[in-house]
Amino acid sequence: MPCSPREIGSLFLFEELSPEQLGRLCAEGRVELFEPGPVYAEGEPATCFYVMIEGTVVLSRRVGGDDVEVIRSSQRGVYAGAMQAYLGDRVRQVYNNSMRVTEPTRFFVLPADTFASIMREWFPMAVHLLEGLFFGSKNTQRMIGQRERLLALGSLSAGLTHELNNPAAAAVRATEALRERVAKMRHKLSVISAGPYPREVLAHLIEVQERTAEQVGKAPALSPLEASDREDAIADWLDDHGIQDGWRLAPTFVQAGLDLDWLDQVAAAVDEPVLPGAIGWLNYTVETELLMDEIADATARISHLVDAAKQYSQLDRAPYRIADVHELLDSTLLMLSGKIGERIKVVKEYDRTLPPVPAYPAELNQVWTNLIDNAVSAIDSAGGEGTLTVRTAREHDRLLVEFRDTGPGVAPEIRDRIFDPFFTTKPVGEGTGLGLDISWRIVVNKHHGSLQVESVPGDTRFQVLLPLTVTEDETTPEPLEETA
Repeated sequence: MPCSPREIGSLFLFEELSPEQLGRLCAEGRVELFEPGPVYAEGEPATCFYVMIEGTVVLSRRVGGDDVEVIRSSQRGVYAGAMQAYLGDRVRQVYNNSMRVTEPTRFFVLPADTFASIMREWFPMAVHLLEGLFFGSKNTQRMIGQRERLLALGSLSAGLTHELNNPAAAAVRATEALRERVAKMRHKLSVISAGPYPREVLAHLIEVQERTAEQVGKAPALSPLEASDREDAIADWLDDHGIQDGWRLAPTFVQAGLDLDWLDQVAAAVDEPVLPGAIGWLNYTVETELLMDEIADATARISHLVDAAKQYSQLDRAPYRIADVHELLDSTLLMLSGKIGERIKVVKEYDRTLPPVPAYPAELNQVWTNLIDNAVSAIDSAGGEGTLTVRTAREHDRLLVEFRDTGPGVAPEIRDRIFDPFFTTKPVGEGTGLGLDISWRIVVNKHHGSLQVESVPGDTRFQVLLPLTVTEDETTPEPLEETA
């Protein structure tokens, strides 16, 4: 269609240009009429810059499997398309949204290369300022994002160290005590073997020792009242049989699941002069078994923590794979257990029938970390006591992961801004404002899902929706930094 310098000069974008400049625009650009329908699609190479002369335009973004409308306008002069062409090859030149028209619409269309050269020629200072703003904000966001990850890593490392220290210290203490008990047992055995005891008595005593060791592993769980009553009964039995410090031995025997019937069997197996030594020797046997159980529990706890850390960091795993979100959630909750503390109750409402989903597990763990951290901070701001509920469910063809906290909630006036880069409600020095932005980009841009929030005081819910099936472009995902 014919291009009129006077007409395009009436558009607010070009109203300050000279007649010569307007003439060049008409000479190198063109006016096009588009019938209702798509003009260009998100992700396609950005080849043109569009300025609407008349009509109605709709811009949309792809979120998960849906096209979400972001702008609808009939204002003359609105523009879209290759708006960053002046940056050249330093930035991937693709359309950041999809554009369609709902009625016959005329655009002034300028090729991207022409737009870039005109910008650099006519507005060199503005181009330098825009370049500095664009790349400066990208670099700042990248550096703060790295700092955010380092802070999270430091917090997790401190929590993991604290969690590992408890079982490690318990194992060390139990090992030292075990060495002492074994030494005493050897001494007691030498005393018994040197005494004038028949061979069959010693053999019977060894048999009782074996049965005692087996009994330790089958000890029933007792209530505090039941344990106290049994300790009193055993202490009285030991006193009645002339065994000193019975009150010291009784708790160990009760912990091992031994009772008066067992003591009667021991008394029947040996002569009365031998009974104190036999009880002492069996006490060392029980203590040894209990200490070995304690060491086994401590080392198993350490192994469990290491497995959780490996699961959390996804070491030795492919970056993109089919993953069980419940394993990812459990490993993240365990890694953050030190920060969550004892005053916050964690409730898991898992739908175990949900299938594994295609995902980048390490990055989903980062999302869980950010959302749990925000929930803990919210509960802390409300007094430090509350409940964190982690729920999974199926929402049609997507998997829902919901984090619900009992904090003060997100104020309505800032709810639309919480996913913006650098926006934070935390005090200065405690937040960078990138946690939710990073989470949004991981969920939406890399997993083609959605991240939303619902909040009232005492009930804030961050909901992550992930597709249950692989999308077409999962095999060649874009780097996270380029999707900002």
